[in-house]
Order: sequence, then structure tokens, then C-alpha cells
Amino acid sequence: MNNLRDAAYWRARAQSVSIRAQAYIDGTWTDAADGQTFKTINPATGEVLATIAACAEQDVNRAVAAARRAFQAGIWSEMPRSERKAVLLRLAALIDTHREELAVLETLDMGKPIADTLQYDVPEAGRTYAWYAEAIDKVYDEIAPTAPDVLATITREPLGVVAAVVPWNYPLLMASWKVAPALAAGNSVVLKPAEQSSLTALRLAELAEAAGVPAGVFNVVPGLGADAGQALGRHPDVDCIAFTGSTATGKRFMEYSGQSNLKRVWLECGGKSPHIVFDDCPDLDRAAQAAAIGIFNNQGEICIAGSRLYVQTGIYDAFLEKLEAHAARMQPGDPLDPASAMGAIVDGAQLDRVMSYVKSGKDEGARLRIGGERAYADTGGFYMQPTIFECPTQVLTIVREEIFGPVLAVTRFDTEEEAIRMANDSPYGLGSGLWTSSLSRAHRVSRKLQAGLVWVNCYMDSDVTVPFGGVKQSGSGRDKSLHALDKYTDLKTTWINLA
Repeated sequence: MNNLRDAAYWRARAQSVSIRAQAYIDGTWTDAADGQTFKTINPATGEVLATIAACAEQDVNRAVAAARRAFQAGIWSEMPRSERKAVLLRLAALIDTHREELAVLETLDMGKPIADTLQYDVPEAGRTYAWYAEAIDKVYDEIAPTAPDVLATITREPLGVVAAVVPWNYPLLMASWKVAPALAAGNSVVLKPAEQSSLTALRLAELAEAAGVPAGVFNVVPGLGADAGQALGRHPDVDCIAFTGSTATGKRFMEYSGQSNLKRVWLECGGKSPHIVFDDCPDLDRAAQAAAIGIFNNQGEICIAGSRLYVQTGIYDAFLEKLEAHAARMQPGDPLDPASAMGAIVDGAQLDRVMSYVKSGKDEGARLRIGGERAYADTGGFYMQPTIFECPTQVLTIVREEIFGPVLAVTRFDTEEEAIRMANDSPYGLGSGLWTSSLSRAHRVSRKLQAGLVWVNCYMDSDVTVPFGGVKQSGSGRDKSLHALDKYTDLKTTWINLA
């Protein structure tokens, strides 16, 4: 942790960081049209960080109109790909240059540890912009194998106006997964950050302007989901909604699409990911560490969190002992201290929600193995202990529903078939993981798991080169990789009769 400096350094940086509080529309910083604002809270202290412009329908209308004008003018959509590439590479470089500032903003706003924001969130966001910048001039159009007297071309074209609605748990990174490919493809973008964590999105707008993204091409409208989010979902001139968040909200966006212009809707929604440890696990300690990180990292506020852990009977007791030891090393602490393994829950409402699930687990007969209590309440912050329940049945609420907090439900199993059945017994299908020494079992079980992501002998490993997304009620479409470009482009067939 020496390369991260000490807590005193980051606390001093936090005192001096500058915060943008207005919306960014058509290259101009502006208050909400009706003057409304909302407060953003520091989860570590409960104190107000800033008062942010609360955009609503009128502001969304202005942003979408600006995005459409820019798109039709061709200042970005018709810019040569090599030039768009250069702008996005400059943006990636600026993110790297300002990585400490962005990391502090993310930590203050969302409560996650500075070690995570500085070493993962910010650099991965920058890498995402650079990767799509480099990719866009290497994606070729096609010529179909038609008759000799016909030329049939298949051209990938930008959609127009893309609305990106992103969650509060990885604000800068989730935005990059949507904004980077959408911009690289030539679209104009309206970004709506979560009201709990708008600060890095607004700073990103400044950096995008400095990098040379033209006015109107990238807009940021902070605000409440019921106002700004719904206005984007219903807007008749938005061509695409790219959303990450809860399944309930995702369903509403699909309704909005049907009620407006049938805009395409790409969803990355909830998860209740199964993490299976077979008795031929090659390394119990490494698997236990991965299981702890898989649920307690980012305070459990992760859509792919391995929140359902299934351990085979023969290794169950030994594994849980190791799991407890790793969980004990992931206690919450000051997010600005690089030594903290967990930070604070994003706000009081989310902490109350998580604690209600703890109560539900106790009431319904789960055995509380460790944790289950709020921590450091005297600080005014929203901290919670890592929590492990042993669950005798799959019908418990803590096994069925996404908690989005540091709460792990553990169940023992006897056979491979039983583990697969329990893993798939969920309306969600985002992440999954399994540990085994058998290559044939790894292949067999991974094919049978109903999930968009399967990790074998690891958990939550990732790279921008591979698709990210789920099945069932975890959503549709994929973030990351070249496949993400499919969400932000249309294929045009042009048939030319040469006879």
C-alpha cells in the first residue's frame, strides 16, 4: 500500500478537491431549468458534500435536442474515425492525468475505499475509452457474397442519440462501459448519473470538453430517476437507452420504450450470483479468499457479487473456517484510508435496506455465523460488518432477493446435480462461479449454469476485451468488448444493381 500514500494524504486531497454542481448541456454549465437541486451525501460521515442541479423533463429536452443537433450536423458522427479516435485517446489520457482527483471524488461520493478507486475504477475507466478509441478504426464493414451483377454492402452506422443511465456503485466505470463505445461509434450521448453519485460524471464532462468532444455530443443531466431518468426513457427523440441498475427499473424502461418511440433498450440489471465450491477444489484457501472478496468487495454493492455460496458437504466445515478468517480481514474502515478493505454503504436508505434483510434472515431461520451489525454509527457514516448466514433452505428471502450489501448466504450441497439445480433456481442470471480440479466438470457445469458470466477457479476476474452481461431477469445486451458496438450501431444493407 506504500504506493498509495497514507490516509493523511488522501484526507488532505479530499479537503481541496473541486466539485462541479451544475448540469452540462450543449457545452454549457447550467442550473436546472426550475432551479431544483438535491444533496449528495458523503457516506463515510453522513455530511452533505454538495448541492447538485436536479434536472427534470425540461432539462432532458434541452440535452436531447442538443445531442440531436450535433448528430445531424455531423460534427462528431461524420468525423473521420481516426479523428474521433484521437479525441477519445486524449480523454483517456486526461482521466489518467487526473486519476487522483477522480478517485477522491468517487470515494467521497460513493463510500468505496480509495485503494479501489485509485487502482481499479479510475484506471479501468480510462483504459475503456482508450480501448474503444483504438478499436473503432479497426471495425470493417462488409460486402455480401451475392451474384456478380450485384454489389450488396453491409454498413455499420451510429444510431443517433444514446441515453446512458448508470448506477451508483461504479459511477465512472459503468459510465465508461456505455459512453466510450457509444461515442466511438459516432453517436451523441446524454449521460444520467445516479443521484447518489454524480460527481465524477460531471468532472468527466469537463475532461471530455478539454479533450475536444464537440458541444452537444456529450451531455450530463444529474437528477432523480423519477424525473430525469423517466424523461429520457419516454423521450421520443432518444434512439437508445443503455441502463445498468435494478431489474424493477429496467422493466420500467422497457415500458417507457413501448409508450414512446420503441427506442431500443439495453439492460444490465440485478443479480443473485451462485458461487459453487466442489470438494475437489484445487485450493481451499484461495477459493475462500475469492468467496470473501466476491461478496464483501465494494461493500457487497456489486451486481455480480457471489451472494449465494454453495459448498460441498465434504469440505463444508473446513471451508467456512477459512472463509470466516478472510472475512475478518475485510472489516469496514475510513474510505480515505488505503488500509481499509471495505468502505461505507452508499447512503442511509441502502443501509436500512440491507439491515432489513439481516432481520429477515434471522426471522426466517437462517443461522447468523458472523456480522449482522452496523459499524461505527458514532461517525455518522453508513458502515456495516461483513455478514455470513448459513441457510438450510432455498426459500429464504436472503437467498432469493438481491440485497446489494455485504451479506452472504451459504448452503451446503451433496451432488453436482443438486448444486446446478440450486444455482439455477433464481430469476437472475448474471454471474456465477465454480471451483474444481476436473476440467470435464468445469466445462460440463459451466455450460449448464444459466448465467452470462461463469468464472472457473477464480471470481470476478475481468477485462475490457470480454463481454459483460446476463440472461433471464439480469438483462440483455452486453457491455465491454467489440460486441458492445452492436448496441450503439445499426446495420444498413445497400443493394446496388450493377447490370
